[in-house]
Amino acid sequence: MKEDLSNDTLANNVRVIKPHEGEKLEANGVELTFKVTSDLSRDQLGVYDMVLAPKAIGARMHYHRFMDETFIVNKGTLTVETMDGDHQAGPGTVIYIPRLTPHGFRNDSDRETRLMLLFNPSQQREGFFRELYRILEKQPVDPGRFLKLYDLYDSFPLDANNILPVKAKGRE
Repeated sequence: MKEDLSNDTLANNVRVIKPHEGEKLEANGVELTFKVTSDLSRDQLGVYDMVLAPKAIGARMHYHRFMDETFIVNKGTLTVETMDGDHQAGPGTVIYIPRLTPHGFRNDSDRETRLMLLFNPSQQREGFFRELYRILEKQPVDPGRFLKLYDLYDSFPLDANNILPVKAKGRE
């Protein structure tokens, strides 16, 4: 039986976001630009352009209960930490991390790494990133404030004593 589509209301809601467009945040060697936001997608999808400076840490091991995360590497090498070890991901690599899957990511190389980061559903992830960058601006970083933010936005650390995205001594 063919579905009746005669009552569908069509609209031209295409959004084209150019490379230089979107709200940009920068801290700790990590640059993030919002491309598709929760408001735009009705909280279904968040797409963010991310640049990791050499040796920058994106996030330590954590997991999400209610959203999936996907990385698409465009330039450089991304190190993705999982329960079974580290994975090196070069340009063209897609890393899909379903909810309840512990992961972390960083740039271990001496060159810039660029990737697209996707959250589905997005769960107002932009609020997380805005507050995260405010927290990271104040040094030293307040671990209690950092953990409260994680808890508020569906992020759960595997080790609350090793969650701050700052370089460990000897890693420089």
